[in-house]
Order: sequence, then C-alpha cells, then structure tokens
Amino acid sequence: MAFFDSRVAVFKIDDTGTTIRTMSTFIDDLSGLPGPRNLNEVTALGDTGAKFIPGLENVTISISGHFEDTATTGPDAVFGPLRTHTSAVDFEYGPKGATTGFVKYSGTCWVTSYETQVAVGSQVKYTLALQVEGAVARGTF
Repeated sequence: MAFFDSRVAVFKIDDTGTTIRTMSTFIDDLSGLPGPRNLNEVTALGDTGAKFIPGLENVTISISGHFEDTATTGPDAVFGPLRTHTSAVDFEYGPKGATTGFVKYSGTCWVTSYETQVAVGSQVKYTLALQVEGAVARGTF
C-alpha cells in the first residue's frame, strides 16, 4: 500500500475561453471529490429491511487558497469570470498527481460562489464553490 502527500495533487479547470488551467499552485484545501451519491428508498410493506436503488449524484466541490491576480493564470483571472459564465466548464482532479496512469476524477461544473477573504495581519485568500453537472467520471491521466 502506498500513501501520497497532498502536495502532489492537481486540480485543473477550463477558463471562459475553454483553455484548461492548472490551479494547484493557488489551492490549499480541496474537498468534495469524488463525492456522494443519493440512494432512493424503495422499501415496501413486508420487506425485512430497507431497500434502495441508485439515485442521482449531487456533487459539490469546495476549494480555498491564496488570492492572486496574474492575468489569464491566477485564480482571480480564472475563477472570477467563471462566477457569471453562462455555461458549465470542464475540470480534472488528480489526488496523487497528473502522471500518465494515475487516477483522474473529471466532469463538468458551474461556479456557484467565488469570494475573497481579507483579514488584518493575514494574506488575502479566496473560497470557491463548484456544483458538478451530471456525474463525476473516474479514469486515468
């Protein structure tokens, strides 16, 4: 069994021009992937225990990190315009990196929230909330 340090994780997302941008350098926390799935209860009278059928996925991704405004590549330049973008964009996530053959979770998502956080004596940070449209796919890079 091998364990991996989170510093090798990779997160990529399309910008509004559909160019995939690697945002890992600006992220210090990411959660929500691969995400939960709903189960619909179908228990009937006379059953001896609960029964379920698979339901829809409803995955949300939470990200936070360091605010940076470099044109085209910084989180403010990528995430800011996605907050009001009129179509969902693609993302890729590699919990152990993006080397060929490593696990990749991918899908399409909407930015539901992008906020900056400022506190005296601290760096400027941001939080990002994504809503996955459809299902999260598990594959490899």
